[in-house]
Formats: sequence, structure tokens, C-alpha cells
Amino acid sequence: MMGLLGSFHCVGMCGPIALVLPVDRSNKWKGFIQTFMYHLGRVITYTLMGLLFGLLGKGLYLAGFQGRISILMGIIMILAVIFPTNYLAKFGFGKPLYILVGKLKSVLGNYLQKKSSSAFFTIGLLNGLLPCGLVYMALTGAIATGDAWMGAIFMALFGLGTSFLLSGVIFAGNFLSLKIRNKINKIIPYFVVLVGLVFILRGMGLGIKYISPAPQNLEISTNPKTCH
Repeated sequence: MMGLLGSFHCVGMCGPIALVLPVDRSNKWKGFIQTFMYHLGRVITYTLMGLLFGLLGKGLYLAGFQGRISILMGIIMILAVIFPTNYLAKFGFGKPLYILVGKLKSVLGNYLQKKSSSAFFTIGLLNGLLPCGLVYMALTGAIATGDAWMGAIFMALFGLGTSFLLSGVIFAGNFLSLKIRNKINKIIPYFVVLVGLVFILRGMGLGIKYISPAPQNLEISTNPKTCH
């Protein structure tokens, strides 16, 4: 759901890249393969990021912070809406990151001149590394899963969800007017806050089925016991 709804934001952020992709529109099959390779690269990057952040969440889970980490991730999501990245940029945070992103965009520009399947795959890989507030929000969800593989699956599904609308941009052009995109982008922060609240409720363990299940007690002992 985060990927599907967030894909409207992706049209605004990654739409320019999608529009300039050297897709062969005269050959539908070839164009499909090129677009597939592009999205495959993006999804693989997101999956690897999810694996890494899910592993981080697992470490916190095993340390007994499973409830608190979910609450913390929810709070971070909400604060990210209240204090967006451009607000923090005023204080000079992330300057080394901007330099790295500049180099990344330069490499990306070189691959945009090529039309091979491997080039489209590489463009997708690099595209997934570009700074994006929505991706950061998804990564907090990957951490909250508390498991490396679940974090990977979470981010893979997120990437898949963003692919459908971007594919439409690639083949049909920028079919959403700027006015409509602006309206949708105004809705997305409310959705992020809603997801953040769900994570907070989940971490509180209120015993609400599916939303805030009661915490499971994990007993660790050196004495062998029979499992029933």
C-alpha cells in the first residue's frame, strides 16, 4: 500500500528519469523488457536495503526492543512529516551526502545514453540509491519488521508497488497534470502519519488483533526443556 499510494510521489521525484529513459517505443516487446530491467534494478536495490535495515531491526528485536523500536519508527515517520528534509538542510546537514549524490547522478547520466538491457538494469540500481523521503519512510518499516528477510520482502513489495504508475509514465508520458500531482502529494504526508500511528500502536502491544497484538514473551534458558 505504501508503494502504490507513494507512487504518485514517485512520479514527481523519479518521473523525470522515467521520461528520459531511452526506451524503444517502436518495439513494444523490447520496450517491455527494457522497462522490466529498469524496475528489476530498482527493486533489487530496495530489497538489499530492506535486508540490511531488517537485520538492524532484528538486532534490536533480540535485544528486547521490539516494542520500543516499532514505537520509535512510528515517531520518526511522524516527525519526518513535521520536519521535512529540506527544513533540516537549512542547518547544513548531509553536505557529504549531496556530494555523493552528485557523483551518482553523473554516472546515472552516462548510462541514460545507452540502450542495452544491462544499462537499464544499472539505471534501476542507481535510481534506487537516489535520496527519497518516501524510501526513508519505507526503510523505517523494514526496521520495524525486526527480521532481515521480512525487511527485504517489505522493501521488495514497496518497490513493486511504485512500478505500475512509473511504467505508465514511461510509456504514456506525463499523463498526470501538475495540479493533480500537487493535490496527491499533499495527501501523502497524512498517509505517512497514519502508518506511523499504526507502528506506534503495534509497539504498544494493547492486545488489539492485527493492529496492536499483545507482546510475546521470549524465554531464554540454558536448561534444555521438552517442546510441546
